[in-house]
Amino acid sequence: MVLALFWVFFLLYNPYAFVCCLNEEGSALLSFKQSIKHDPEGSLSNWNSSDENPCSWNGITCSNLQVVSISIPKKRLVGFLPSSIGSLSFLRHINLRNNKLYGSLPLGLFDAQYLLSLVLLGNSFYGSVPTEIGKLSFLQNLDLSQNSFIGSIPISLLQCNRLRTLDLSHNNFTNSLPDGFGTSLIALEKLDLSYNRLNGSLPSNFGNLSSLKGTVDLSHNLFSGPIPSSLGNLPEMVYIDLTFNNFSGPIPQNGALMNRGPTAFIGNPLLCGSPLKNPCANSSDSSSFPYMPKSYSPPPLDTNNTERTNKHRSLSRSAVIAIVVSDIVGICLIGVVVSYCYLRRVSYKDKNEGENFEKGQRGRKECLCFRKDESETLSENIEQFELVPLDTQVKFDLDELLKASAFVLGKSGIGIVYKVVLEDGLILAVRRLGEGGLQRYKEFQTEVEAIGKVRHPNIVTLRAYYWSPEEKLLIYDYIPNGNLAAAIHGNAGMSSFSPLPWNVRLKIMKGMAKGLAYLHEFSPKKYIHGDLKPSNVLVGLDMEPYISDFGLGRLANIAGGSPALQSNRMPSEKLQKQASEVTVDLPMNPGSCYQAPEALKLLKPSQKWDVYSYGVILLEMITGRSPMVLLDTLEMDLVRWVQFCIEEKKPLSDVLDPSLSQEPEGEEEMVAVLKIALACVQANAERRPSMRHVSDAFNRLTAVG
Repeated sequence: MVLALFWVFFLLYNPYAFVCCLNEEGSALLSFKQSIKHDPEGSLSNWNSSDENPCSWNGITCSNLQVVSISIPKKRLVGFLPSSIGSLSFLRHINLRNNKLYGSLPLGLFDAQYLLSLVLLGNSFYGSVPTEIGKLSFLQNLDLSQNSFIGSIPISLLQCNRLRTLDLSHNNFTNSLPDGFGTSLIALEKLDLSYNRLNGSLPSNFGNLSSLKGTVDLSHNLFSGPIPSSLGNLPEMVYIDLTFNNFSGPIPQNGALMNRGPTAFIGNPLLCGSPLKNPCANSSDSSSFPYMPKSYSPPPLDTNNTERTNKHRSLSRSAVIAIVVSDIVGICLIGVVVSYCYLRRVSYKDKNEGENFEKGQRGRKECLCFRKDESETLSENIEQFELVPLDTQVKFDLDELLKASAFVLGKSGIGIVYKVVLEDGLILAVRRLGEGGLQRYKEFQTEVEAIGKVRHPNIVTLRAYYWSPEEKLLIYDYIPNGNLAAAIHGNAGMSSFSPLPWNVRLKIMKGMAKGLAYLHEFSPKKYIHGDLKPSNVLVGLDMEPYISDFGLGRLANIAGGSPALQSNRMPSEKLQKQASEVTVDLPMNPGSCYQAPEALKLLKPSQKWDVYSYGVILLEMITGRSPMVLLDTLEMDLVRWVQFCIEEKKPLSDVLDPSLSQEPEGEEEMVAVLKIALACVQANAERRPSMRHVSDAFNRLTAVG
């Protein structure tokens, strides 16, 4: 009896006696639970010592009864990290992001030598990063961002040469990057060192990081010295953010550094050269005279010529009298103008004495004697450096846009398109237009704000824009499912491709017709697209089509770019230049297969151009063929090929996409759509239907279906 009472008291007052049935990994994890002072969501409530192993605990993943992952993000845990975590010898992943953990990193943590991922972002860890981090030679993902770490980035980090993601942003790291940074971490794909106090020059071997993708963010530090030209060796699709540092000297113009806008370099007052407005000064005073040879020196002074020069410089008496008389006349003229303005103001005031304040303001402006066209010319010279929202839903600003991660979606002669991910997760599409157009801000503003008023479920929405003499940005909604060209034919290199079912194709055709009809007849300026093709039609997650890039040619022309839609009518040397710039989604002669026959002449674009292009896209979706068809050894465009099949009385199965043969119930609709397409591609523009009639035809067709 006494022995029994002893065991009762022992178990009641020593709860860790139960640990005897829990394995060693479970005991190590219980020490982590002990270190947590506050668990408001009860995330660790089922971590019980009575279990045999921790594999059923919240946030714990096991393989063969061995703990391989601890993942407890965003649970508001308050506490510190114990050394015992490092005793989990099979641990591969730690994810404790966005909690309220504090303290320094325990040295024992780095005994988990097979760790692949360590994510501690968004906590309150402090102190320096221990040199023992070099023991994690298998580490691939290290994210210590948004903490309070101090000191240098340890040189031992370079031993983690398998690192693919390194994010140390938003801390207080100081000193320069470790020597060998660019040669040791060559597997890096993502690098973010922004918002620290790192200083010194960038290592010359930084350009060896050839695996980098997306945005390399070195912004908001104290880096100094010249920008290494080796940065140009980084992949061309990489966006390098060097903003708000102390870099100096000329910006190298090679590789990945070429054709970058000034937004990548702002906040470095000592930088010079393109694309900044700050030119680089030459060492000699003759820099203001670009055609003066550097070896030029002034001729020796001729004392005899000096006397003659002084004689010429002395003014005659008659010249002095003429100058005085002209000054008097000028003063009189000014007096007359001032008197005239005063009289106008007085008469205006007497005439409008009972009018409101606003009209009085206009009266005062009249007295300035500026004509309307003069004041507009002045406003056109004003440089704009702010992000201009085009609707009330825009909650981000220019700073947020510049800090965002950016990924290149496509590049062409008309500019580069980026996928931009803001810190709050909002995804946008940003198009960079060309440089130039310094005196045409007012024209650009009028055009872009008219485009911003276009709102339709089947048209990509322009949300905001940015203008400066060196940089023009258009910010659109991001459409996540690629473009129609990929939906019809698949992307190059795809191992598998599933053709679109007929009902989806019909939905896309109908949505495109609605969008074009709106542009033509109901939009603020009754737009003509002028460059409609599958790569300019985006597809949403619900397979709803979104027409993009309308009005882009006009904006690119104002901004100093070269609209690709006009390339077939450009001189050959300019066309070759554009073709060399094109890398994504543009054939050698952009859009030529979709252009109406009359577009080959120098005519003003019409709505019937868009109708023809739409008809070609319908044929492409019905047949599943490319816009150029190879018939035996003869290559012909898709319109001629369909007309040839009809003339030769080929069976319908020869014309339709073979994948549609599995949907015989839709054959009647397919024939009807084929008739609509043929009406749209008639050679005589006057015989083509309007897009409103086409849209009505699709409404009737789907209503019957």
